[in-house]
Formats: sequence, structure tokens, C-alpha cells
Amino acid sequence: MTTPRDLLITTLDVTPTQPPGQGDFSLALAGAELIDLLNARAARLDGDHIAPGENRAISDVLLNEAASSLTQEGRETRDAPYEAVEDWLWRRGRGLAAGYFAALTSEGQIALRRRSRWIPVGTSRTVLTDTPARSSALERWTSDEPVLTSLGAAIGIRDQRLKAPRVADEAVATVLDAVHDAVRDLEAERQRRSIEDAAFDSIWRGL
Repeated sequence: MTTPRDLLITTLDVTPTQPPGQGDFSLALAGAELIDLLNARAARLDGDHIAPGENRAISDVLLNEAASSLTQEGRETRDAPYEAVEDWLWRRGRGLAAGYFAALTSEGQIALRRRSRWIPVGTSRTVLTDTPARSSALERWTSDEPVLTSLGAAIGIRDQRLKAPRVADEAVATVLDAVHDAVRDLEAERQRRSIEDAAFDSIWRGL
């Protein structure tokens, strides 16, 4: 299993009724993908920018798509200047939660019982099936594995006041910091829009 898959399974396991927003979760999934690509040496960091790594075959379909996306979007990223980590999180993360949800559902990792707000209208609530993948993700979570713990804190499924285990790898720590920053930026944007909408409603009520 990969870190994004473990994150999705863990999130559904610990928050079956109130999962995080798709935007937050998609950013965290993109960060999880990048961390796995770094560990596979399919990418490396040049400061806080993503540089190409070795051309390695990646068996996981979604992770392979992530590796391919490093050189997509109409520009060549094998040459400097490279794309910033946070820019890639926003680009790669667009709609990523739905993609992983669909993949794990088709593989039988997730069963459907009744409607969930994560998936299209008319479908069912998510129920995790008892699989080795679920057991592995749960073991990683309960052991406070640093990467999964930090990603969980970013999307609110772990109390951020709890001291997280230290991440020794500097590049991985850079990605995790970028995920936390991106999620905070997204929440700030939500709050800004909420304030603007409330002000707009007040103006209309005053007419």
C-alpha cells in the first residue's frame, strides 16, 4: 500500500461520519503522493521545489499518475526552474480525493451502504472492508508513524496539540510543512468568502 491509500483508509476508519472537506483531503493526498515519490527516488527536492528523480517503474496506478504529472500540464519540469512544492499540491490535488475514493471502491477496499457526501448523489455511505490493507493502515496509524500522523493532523483527524513524532528526512518534512500551509490557506480562503457572503447578504437585507 501507499501513503495516500493509507491516509484515505485511516480517515474513513477514524472519522466515518464527519470526514474532512474534499479540498483539505485532496491537498493532503497530493502531499502523501509526493512523499512516496521522494522515497521511491522518482522525485527529489531542490530547496522547496520539485526536481526530477530517477526513471523508476511504479506499480501503483495512481502513484504512477502522480509521477507522470510532474512533467505534464504543458510544461517540461525536468529542467530548472522547477515547480514549487505548494504549487504542485494545488495542481495535483484538484479532485484527487474523488479519484482515490473511486479507486479503492473499485478494488473492494471500500464498500457502499448508503449515501455519503464524499461521493455523487444516489450512491452510498462508505464502509471499510476488512482487508490486509486496512490492517496495515491501522497499524501505521496506531504506532504514530510520523508521516501519516502529520498528514492526519493537517486534515484534522488528529489533535494538532498532541506532539507529533519527529520526521527525520528534511525533504519529507518540507512537504509536510507545505501541506499544513496549503490547508491553512484553504481555510483562510473559506473564511474570507464566508465573510464576504455574509456582508453581501446584509446589504441585500438592508435594501
